[in-house]
Amino acid sequence: MPRVNNHGMTRSTVLVIGAGIGGLAAAARLAHAGCTVRVLERHSAPGGKMRTLPSEAGPVDAGPTVLTMRWVFEQLFESLGEKLSDHLILHRQTMIARHFWPDGGSLDLFDDPDRNEAAIAEFAGPKAARQFRAFSARAKSLFETFEKPVMTSERPSLFPLVGHVMTKPWLIPKMAPLSTLAQILEKSFDDPRLRQLFGRYATYVGGSPYQSPGLLSLIWHAEERGVWVVEGGMHRVAQSIQALCEARGAEFTFDAHVSEITVQNGKATGVLLEDGTHVTADTVVFNGDPRALATGLLGNAASGVATQTRRLPRSLSAEVCAFAATPHGPELAHHNVFFRADPKPEFDALARGTLSPDPTVYLCAMDRGLPTPPPTLERFETIANAPPVPDDASDDANKDANPCPTRTVQMLQSFGLTFTPTPSTMTTPAGFNALFPGTNGSLYGQSPHGMTAALSRPTARTGVRGLYLVGGGAHPGAGVPMATLSAKHAAAAILSDQTSTSPSPQTAMRGGMSTGSPATHATAAPVRSLSSGS
Repeated sequence: MPRVNNHGMTRSTVLVIGAGIGGLAAAARLAHAGCTVRVLERHSAPGGKMRTLPSEAGPVDAGPTVLTMRWVFEQLFESLGEKLSDHLILHRQTMIARHFWPDGGSLDLFDDPDRNEAAIAEFAGPKAARQFRAFSARAKSLFETFEKPVMTSERPSLFPLVGHVMTKPWLIPKMAPLSTLAQILEKSFDDPRLRQLFGRYATYVGGSPYQSPGLLSLIWHAEERGVWVVEGGMHRVAQSIQALCEARGAEFTFDAHVSEITVQNGKATGVLLEDGTHVTADTVVFNGDPRALATGLLGNAASGVATQTRRLPRSLSAEVCAFAATPHGPELAHHNVFFRADPKPEFDALARGTLSPDPTVYLCAMDRGLPTPPPTLERFETIANAPPVPDDASDDANKDANPCPTRTVQMLQSFGLTFTPTPSTMTTPAGFNALFPGTNGSLYGQSPHGMTAALSRPTARTGVRGLYLVGGGAHPGAGVPMATLSAKHAAAAILSDQTSTSPSPQTAMRGGMSTGSPATHATAAPVRSLSSGS
């Protein structure tokens, strides 16, 4: 008898290309629904951009550092019949972040509106506290309004969104649809430091506050709702979801370089690996930057997918340093931001494709924010914004020849913060482009600049039947919670499409492997291996 899945249909085979958070979450949902799932990952561990680097103090997170929008992960685990708290130990951060300025000012923000008002009143005066209250109320209204029609909608579009907003006309001035985030902040706060602080949230999705829509002010509300540190590091999230996938029968193959998605008669049929192995499947899920498909890195047959990514600008990249050291200087929290005096010259430089010598630096003290005191040798991650690698960059520009984090180290030293030993290596945009081909080193997919940027991202379904997208480059966008939501959308689309097209039960299963050139794979020659997502 043919095997059937939980929907009463013949059990289909699914290949997931990339074990980033989107690919993992999609694999878990589909395996739980009864699909036969295999995950192919070009790196040696799960997580995608949620990666770690080794150090004398243990693995150091070199990507996302905390969980926000916890409900997204609780919902994922519940959909698998599990509880998040049974698999991960999360510590809510009462203090969201500690902020430092060159003038000696510092400000702690919390997950409590009243504490924030008091802290801002002490930092910048009672008027600033009132302005913060109004700004927070605006961010909350925007978040709650756009959460359902945009973030949790499988396929958002402009006209339903306009109709939704028109039912709440009082929101239109709050949206300030023709204003950038910087322009909204200019009107919201008298103190330039507060404008700088809340403008930084545009970088969370790879944008500049001077070019990103004012709608991005809602990111503040997502943080104020709660920030959690994962005990053991963010990579534990990936490891936990991988374990849930495997418990439901999913298989993982690491160091597997996918060179081509095979297509026959407009339908995805599997993948061709770099070693010549052909893996067949009913459905292929791509957890990587959609631009890799559009630029032909996975064969010509899939190059018609997400073609807008070939022309739309890329989001920011970064210089990232992950290291173990003993800190000397100001008292650190888990999240720390060291601001330059004036943000605009740095963003102007990034817009030109160049670097500022004294960038704002984010520093995560990974071993802080936990119930136990930090060890003498702590783990740290620093992030400084950088432009993506341009399309016409020379081969030399794409090489990451063991660069040193000079500008980051010097910026932190100007605040009196030093480390023993001094960090000496980092990952640059060129390094990220090598790790995640087709991205130009961009960490967040296409740019968030422009009022309709959120509506121009590729969605789960593609023009190739049986090929679906997940990850930070697809709707609803960048960030661990958003990529996890993309997996929910993709899994729902896949199961729905299987139901609508399922014939009478088949008598044989697909999903076998063969070596050499299969007769059914697309005629395009393999281009460049790619199988890791965000």
